[in-house]
Amino acid sequence: MSNKLPSRNLAFIISGLGVALLIAVFVSPFASSDPDGLDRVSQDLKFEHKASEDAPAQKLPFANIFDEYALKGVPEAVATPMAGLVGTLATFGLAYGIGKLAIKKSSSSIDHNISSHQEE
Repeated sequence: MSNKLPSRNLAFIISGLGVALLIAVFVSPFASSDPDGLDRVSQDLKFEHKASEDAPAQKLPFANIFDEYALKGVPEAVATPMAGLVGTLATFGLAYGIGKLAIKKSSSSIDHNISSHQEE
């Protein structure tokens, strides 16, 4: 079995990634500055002060790179679009990698089943 993508599939993947990147970079600056759902509920129900200052998410390796929905250490005008760009590429990379692993695993099990049936 060939691991090469048909050109139609490749065009579809590149087009989809391009649209996602355009949205992430050019639309993200227009996102609402209002608190997100969980923050809003905690404010409305007056329990936001109970949030842990030493949250587990702050211990993750990439916590030093991102600040809420923006990149740290980048000018404010480009911090959110850059975070959208990085997040979109990271999500695409993970999804693509998992997909490749799943296809490789399933195709190897199919090949194994075919060869075992041919031996019978």
